[in-house]
Amino acid sequence: MSKQDHLYEKTIASQSIYEGRIIKLKVDDVLLPNGNTAKREIVNHPGAVAVLALTDDNKLVAVRQFRKPLEQTIVEIPAGKLEAGEEPLTCAMRELEEETGYVASHYEPLSAFYTSPGFADELLHVFVATGLTKGESKPDEDEFVDTLELTLEEARELHKNGEIRDAKTVVALFAWENKLLREQLKG
Repeated sequence: MSKQDHLYEKTIASQSIYEGRIIKLKVDDVLLPNGNTAKREIVNHPGAVAVLALTDDNKLVAVRQFRKPLEQTIVEIPAGKLEAGEEPLTCAMRELEEETGYVASHYEPLSAFYTSPGFADELLHVFVATGLTKGESKPDEDEFVDTLELTLEEARELHKNGEIRDAKTVVALFAWENKLLREQLKG
């Protein structure tokens, strides 16, 4: 018996509610550790990647995009969902080029985290991309974005004024700032 067994919720029934192009929604009946039952609404997601792309002159490559659930335009780092069987690095390379036109010569894993573990199983892989070369963007037919190059100060200001609000981009900004601080301490 592991230390966490006393927290486990056993699924006793599961009902599929919706299956879309990106997500699936189900409702599970679970047996709680105390013997009671509860319902859990769960979003299944194939996973995604995000790219903290930094130019040679230390600018962040970002995109401005309208997000329907928010009914507003926000600034984000390039990102996209994993296709079936696709490796995260392959997806990161594809998404960076599709959304921004940039191709990177070096990718380094930064982090992987669950975006909303209270109701979704989406695992987001974040990569740092450097050695960038500018090319032509090739967005999906239903994707409309503006590509931006931002200094850290400009990105901070966009975060402060609410244009950068999504978790992946906020995490990336903190990681970028941390990277710069570590470099200053070394140098």
